[in-house]
Amino acid sequence: MTRRGVWALILLSVVVFLVRAFVIGPVSGHLLYFAFVVPLCGVAWWAALRLRRDNARQVWGLLALTLNLTVAGDCVHAWQHYFGEVPVVGLADVLWLSSYAPQITAMAMMARRRGAGQLSAVTLDTLTMTTAAALGSYLFFIEPLFADGGTTLLETIVPAAYPICDVLLLAAVLVLLFTPGRHGAPVLLQLASAGLGLIANVAFNLLPIMGADEWVGLVSNLAVVGLVLMAAVILHPDRGELTVAGAQLSRMHPARLVFLGVALLTAPVLGTVRTDLHTGERIAVLVATAVCSALVLIRFMIAVREQERGRAQLAVQARLDPLTGLANRTVLGEILGSGGPAVLLYLDLDGFKAVNDLHGHEAGDAVLTAIAARISTAVRADDLVARIGGDEFVVACPGASMAEGTDLAERILRAVAPPVPFAGERLEVGASVGIAMHDGGAGGSTGALRAADEAMYQAKRLGRGRWVLAGTGPSAPAATGLESVGVRHDLAVRP
Repeated sequence: MTRRGVWALILLSVVVFLVRAFVIGPVSGHLLYFAFVVPLCGVAWWAALRLRRDNARQVWGLLALTLNLTVAGDCVHAWQHYFGEVPVVGLADVLWLSSYAPQITAMAMMARRRGAGQLSAVTLDTLTMTTAAALGSYLFFIEPLFADGGTTLLETIVPAAYPICDVLLLAAVLVLLFTPGRHGAPVLLQLASAGLGLIANVAFNLLPIMGADEWVGLVSNLAVVGLVLMAAVILHPDRGELTVAGAQLSRMHPARLVFLGVALLTAPVLGTVRTDLHTGERIAVLVATAVCSALVLIRFMIAVREQERGRAQLAVQARLDPLTGLANRTVLGEILGSGGPAVLLYLDLDGFKAVNDLHGHEAGDAVLTAIAARISTAVRADDLVARIGGDEFVVACPGASMAEGTDLAERILRAVAPPVPFAGERLEVGASVGIAMHDGGAGGSTGALRAADEAMYQAKRLGRGRWVLAGTGPSAPAATGLESVGVRHDLAVRP
């Protein structure tokens, strides 16, 4: 059904509600109700069953089953009302109570799909609010049923089952409300459908206590709109948003804080307002207060820990290169400014621009990640490897001699030389290395990096795939046995 058709159906249900409530009598109202909702049950089943390729087909089938069980209970009740006798507990109650299970299950499946991996906080918040609601339901609806005499056990248990099921339905509503994801028309329709059902059920129990029986008929008419909204969810073309995972929640919505505050205050307020509580009811109030307080405490402990973990993660990320996981320029500056003498190796990849131009930035990222791993494997345990931008890397070797630095440069050139596999291609890059000595002073790190950088560029000018030692006179290096992989090295005078 189109969006316009869905909204036309909802508008029609409002018209039916107004006509039943204010225009026609009870008999005509029942006829109009069944003439409207019985065909709607068939349409809901048709819509649910025809979605053969929908991976959430079970959800829509459960909603259609909920609608059909509710209407079936209404049919039985109306038949008994007009053609027999309405029992205190009967088949209609079985059908109505049975309708809770598929609806709660469907909403739980929606929440599980929408909030995959993010339901711990939602569950705690829901349990807190549901505990408060359960206490109110027990004090006002359930306990009085057991306190009254003159009824059979079945006639006591079945009426008590309704508020219990309503509490479970409220939990499903809250979980769906709090889960992440888009809250478009289908989500709002589902929440409104379940919400109207809850309002109607609570009103059926509360209005007689308040002496307002004349409003019961109006509330029962309002329930028609809730049933139509349920069918509208199944028929809506955007119903898929109810079963699509939402984005990661970054903060708690302020409304949830208000709800948690209300839930936390519910038990103490009820205990204060109800001065006639007997021992069992007082124990229930104390237990509910303790449970709500514990859940709220756990909730905020988790929130604080998540915040601390997030800050720690941000602090780590601020010191690491996001692509390679190596230290960044900030960490390198801190190490050089606070440590002792060190040999610095300044690396720049040869042929990296050609890889980016021919194969794209994804291939370039793969090369940088692979080269970073190879450099990290080649260095000593105490050496620091940093990526300071683009395809430039610096290795700081604390306490190393120049001879150890040149040996490390040769190991790195050897490690970098093999091609990097990517998408069936073999991407070839090399490296040019400049080597300089840092004397350990805080002010000398900039000069040492500049000297290593200049030596690296001289290595490129001399033919790439080389290391060049800054600040020494020219001399012939000892043979290294690396000529087989095309690695060459030279000594140069720093300008």
